[in-house]
Amino acid sequence: MNISDRITLEPGKRGGRPCIRGLRITVYDILAMLAEGMSETEILEDFPELEPADIRACLAYAVPPAPTFAQ
Repeated sequence: MNISDRITLEPGKRGGRPCIRGLRITVYDILAMLAEGMSETEILEDFPELEPADIRACLAYAVPPAPTFAQ
């Protein structure tokens, strides 16, 4: 999955925070809902414009890249 297809950054939208596909739903919004215990199904029911891949992209965006070690 290429998260840049799902996560967008626009300076004038939601204070420049990363959003999902140009929508006004931020990565932070989705991560907060998951942290509060909402299921993927509940989020998708509340926000029908989202797709399951959007939620996976938010999770991938939140994970820092694995460190690489010089050999």
